[in-house]
Amino acid sequence: MSTIHVNVVTPDGKVYDGDVEMVSVRTVEGELGILPRHIPLVAPLTVGAVRLKKGSTVEKVAVSGGFVEVRPDQVTILAEAAELPSGIDVERARQAKERAEKRIHSTQNDAVDFKRAELALKRAVNRLDVAGK
Repeated sequence: MSTIHVNVVTPDGKVYDGDVEMVSVRTVEGELGILPRHIPLVAPLTVGAVRLKKGSTVEKVAVSGGFVEVRPDQVTILAEAAELPSGIDVERARQAKERAEKRIHSTQNDAVDFKRAELALKRAVNRLDVAGK
């Protein structure tokens, strides 16, 4: 089966670099599946797991926003933050989830604090999901 080259890059450096059969990302418009020879496009990403399928295995990368650039032979994900499951501190993610949940329940009328807490909760839940916890 043909493959497509994938790079996941953050401001801190490269997180993933390899060839896969399929890439799945969550854009602001919804889920996007990318196969080799996909038409070129650029789309903004939301908090979610990037799924990289190679054979019968699927690797996940936790991504917190950014952009995906697709070319027929390459996918580049420019992420604000990205982590492989092995790099996720599960206890830290659980604590972040608990803090965000408390902030969501304690913010009364402050829409900015509520949005920030909601985004923090999404990031924490995504990291726990990718870590398999």
